[in-house]
Amino acid sequence: MQAQRRVLVSPRRSASVGVRSDEPGQEIEWPGALDVRALLEGGWRPTPIRDFILKVHSRCNLACDYCYMYEMADQGWRRQPRRMSRQVVGWAAERIAEHARMNLLPEVEVVLHGGEPLLAGVEHLRHAVETIRTATEPDVHAGFSVQTNGVLLDEMFLDLFAEYGVSVGVSVDGDEEGHDRHRRRANGRGSYQDVRAGLRRLTGPRYRHLFGGLLSTIELGNDPIATYEALREFEPPEMDFLLPHGNWDAPPPGRFPDESAPYGDWLIAIFDRWYERDADRVRIRLFSEIIRLLFGRMSASEAVGLSPVAVAVVETNGEIEQVDSLKSVYDGAAGTRLHVSRDPFDTVLSLPSVAARQIGRRALSAQCLACDAHEVCGAGLYPHRYKSGTGFRNPSVYCRDLLKLITHIRDVLSRDLAALRTEPAVTVG
Repeated sequence: MQAQRRVLVSPRRSASVGVRSDEPGQEIEWPGALDVRALLEGGWRPTPIRDFILKVHSRCNLACDYCYMYEMADQGWRRQPRRMSRQVVGWAAERIAEHARMNLLPEVEVVLHGGEPLLAGVEHLRHAVETIRTATEPDVHAGFSVQTNGVLLDEMFLDLFAEYGVSVGVSVDGDEEGHDRHRRRANGRGSYQDVRAGLRRLTGPRYRHLFGGLLSTIELGNDPIATYEALREFEPPEMDFLLPHGNWDAPPPGRFPDESAPYGDWLIAIFDRWYERDADRVRIRLFSEIIRLLFGRMSASEAVGLSPVAVAVVETNGEIEQVDSLKSVYDGAAGTRLHVSRDPFDTVLSLPSVAARQIGRRALSAQCLACDAHEVCGAGLYPHRYKSGTGFRNPSVYCRDLLKLITHIRDVLSRDLAALRTEPAVTVG
């Protein structure tokens, strides 16, 4: 599922912000021309970074064919060291503590990520957690989580995570048939049984308090209800369904340029099942965030809404990058040319590519602003908006799917609220 970019004018890209160069005759793609100084002079202020993703290991023990890290446009992982060195861990820890104190943040969140982070080993992960805690304490609380494919999740790792209170999220795509459709080893063997074994350990009485939730990538060929029920079997406190990465140049599977909304239909089937029976017992992040937005609240997810995105990634070699899903778009899309050995995280906030994700409606296209759902949709996930020539100032490639899902959820909520208002009052005595 290698993503192919359709280049319109053979541009030379700037690795610092991932835009077209300003050489004569060449366009600057959004947000390359965004004037951050003018924003600041107009009263806008950046939102400090609160979520730090540390790529503690750059390789994986699976070969999922939809992976944005290894199978899509940016192949920079090939140049990365396999494991983040202790020196880089130390630099990252100091920069995280520096940023939190400079911006008066009482707490930050650190995600141990990859590749597959458990490949870094128990002692290296212990070193990373202890180093960051030492740098941030006592005035800044650092919370930790790990996102894993679950294959290596054994008692040694779980004892470590229990010792330090590390929340564990696991990626699983439904039942065995649905999961093994894409999430296989390099030899083609499915990974479901190994993931299931890891989840059984995690969800046992000894470690269940560490269970953060499940992430599942949507596959239209999988039955949505069967997928949901397979995830529900593990009784997760939270689950989320991720749209496969794609953009206008490289559309995702099944997303054709027509009036259909196959991903919207797939998600609506799960929403109706969840809303009817389980909404009070398990949180589905995408649905919960849409509901929050429909009631006028802010979103805590970058997938929908217009809340500022305040995330930074540290690669295994110490380079500071934007959210790693941008690697699905083109080579260098996530890059910043910054490094934890010399650059404070505050510097990230001055980049046009980062500011563009914190200015809300001002980053939306005219087409999005004309849509009644734009405050809820927020143009969807940023990488899904990309189109050669205009950059990221476009609707999501999933525009029709998101609109259909949001409209459906709004109509269901409106129906139930109307029913509540028309119920007869209960008299006492």
